[in-house]
Amino acid sequence: MFRSIGIALGILITFTATSKADLLIGVAGPITGGNAAFGAQLQKGAEMAVADINAAGGVNGEQIKLKIDDDASDPKQGISVANGFVADGVRFVVGHFNAGISIPASEIYAENGILEVTPATTKPNYTERGMWNTFRTCGRDDQQSVVAAKYITKHFAGANIAIVHDKTPGGQGLADETRRVLNESGLKEVAYEGVNFGEKDFSSLIGKLKNANVKLVYWGGMHTEAGLLIRQMKDQGLSATLMSGDGIVSNELPSIAGEAVVGTLHTFGPDPTLDADNKDVVARFRAQGFNPEAYTLYSYAAVQVIAGAAAAAGSNDPQTVARAMHEKGPFKTVLGGIAFDDKGDPKLPGFVVYQWIKDADGHLTFKPAAE
Repeated sequence: MFRSIGIALGILITFTATSKADLLIGVAGPITGGNAAFGAQLQKGAEMAVADINAAGGVNGEQIKLKIDDDASDPKQGISVANGFVADGVRFVVGHFNAGISIPASEIYAENGILEVTPATTKPNYTERGMWNTFRTCGRDDQQSVVAAKYITKHFAGANIAIVHDKTPGGQGLADETRRVLNESGLKEVAYEGVNFGEKDFSSLIGKLKNANVKLVYWGGMHTEAGLLIRQMKDQGLSATLMSGDGIVSNELPSIAGEAVVGTLHTFGPDPTLDADNKDVVARFRAQGFNPEAYTLYSYAAVQVIAGAAAAAGSNDPQTVARAMHEKGPFKTVLGGIAFDDKGDPKLPGFVVYQWIKDADGHLTFKPAAE
């Protein structure tokens, strides 16, 4: 008798908790592992956006609840996370970080009525498959590669260039896009190499680059390997500049590369932390001891566009929200007003080239590079 009452009470409590959860959004990224810095950006950005939106009344009368899960930048674990979101009743996903996870996970989400907004997957194919549920708040590799190639042809004309990638879909995808644009502009690399993701010893590669008298290394990959490559190039006497894309935009890069990072180049969008309209939100992140670099505000914006489109549609149904994201907008976000094209790509300002420097206070940081 008492056991039956206990079970019934437990069911009632579970039902009540679920009903009060209202709108369940999943956040997925590398919370652990070598890319954990980026996972933290996705998590912290989404958490603050949800707190702010809930404080303002939520979405169509519903409060948002987040479910955070760790894909560890591992495709198998990413699929497990996606299936877990389905089982838990998640309706929207902010994530993933890596293209090799975002793309297959999006297929699981599409089959189960879940809309995905990635703050960080830049591989073009993510939105090129004609799917109803794929959106991003970041740019694309075929956009940043054009900006990178233009900079390279202007500032490294006549120099020997090498292209190196980490063999991942995202890293190699960016390297190949940049290679294509450079080749089309008449610049041919003297070396094209792939290294294993997680590689720590680049001696053999650096030897090849030295023999080829390389002056610029274009890197398609993450900051962890890039930092080691930069430091080892310096230690082994290779006087070459490393340039990369969004994957190295982390304050962890100089902690790995040391002062050898000075001069390193990368592409990324205009820095939203410098926007006066974001002064308050940036200050609140920093008050929590978190620097909202790189994809933090892109994740914040991903939650904002979901909420904005849902409000515009008057519905929290993911497919209805997806139609509103395509048809309505721009939606107000920390990145500015975002409207989406028919593929799910945002209409945002283009990429900027940044250069790592040592500032007057001795800090290693980056600023827009001289044009």
